[in-house]
Amino acid sequence: MKHLAAYMLLGLGGNTSPSSEDIKNVLDSVGIEADDGRLEKLISELKGKDLQELITEGSNKLASVPSGGGGGGAAPSGGAAAAGGGAAAEEKPAEKEEEKEESDEDMGFGLFD
Repeated sequence: MKHLAAYMLLGLGGNTSPSSEDIKNVLDSVGIEADDGRLEKLISELKGKDLQELITEGSNKLASVPSGGGGGGAAPSGGAAAAGGGAAAEEKPAEKEEEKEESDEDMGFGLFD
């Protein structure tokens, strides 16, 4: 992925046919070591192809992939109209689960540590 990102950066910068040396220079500038095998494979697969056409083609393919979304309604609870006290008893375990989730949220480190 890093090789493709460097290739695309060079393409956006006006280099329509980046060489492996160009890509290595971009990656080296940010302290990333290039993998020669993957780099040569990437260049051979993209040789002679227009980046903009590849992006458009990829976007069309991604548009056809299902990406989740409306998962339906909530599951019906058994005997929802039975008694008011039963509903209050069901709410208490849910509160305990929420507290547990909140305590796991930090996981011992901060986002910016």
